Amino acid sequence: MSTAIKSMNDLYVESLRDLYSAETQITKALPKMAKAANSDELKNGFEEHLAQTNGQIERLKQIFQGLGEKPTGHHCVAMEGLLEEGAELIESVKEPEVLDAGLIGAAQKVEHYEMAGYGTARNFARLLGFEDHAELLQETLDEEGETDQKLTDLADGMINEAAASASGSDKRAKAGSAK
Repeated sequence: MSTAIKSMNDLYVESLRDLYSAETQITKALPKMAKAANSDELKNGFEEHLAQTNGQIERLKQIFQGLGEKPTGHHCVAMEGLLEEGAELIESVKEPEVLDAGLIGAAQKVEHYEMAGYGTARNFARLLGFEDHAELLQETLDEEGETDQKLTDLADGMINEAAASASGSDKRAKAGSAK
């Protein structure tokens, strides 16, 4: 944490700064993920989520303005780690279909972190009487849930199956040689 937390309000502001840092890091990672994706649907999904993420950042700025606080001053190390895992996948996975499956998994880890963070911040906002903030945070939480579902639908609909087919002969060959 970047500042001393002495009150629930301080905890709320720090949780918002964590989300702001996470979202700004995501805006740098999404274009790289879109470029690495093999599936057009996955590429488009990452590009759409980038636009959505920029809107989420604007909502956070609106909340900070209402609080008279600055959004900066905190670095979300958890998001940094999650995004680093995605970058490592891009570097290490050579089979395009398998990379797409891995990118979906990496993106869902990010979405789940965000959902936890936004749910917590929304609850803090309600507790502190910032119902207008809670509504903005809920709007973002809903978007994150929708994105997670779209990723699941892509994975279940075609991408994971294509990845299994692309690497299935290697798996069977290795299993056969292990006997």
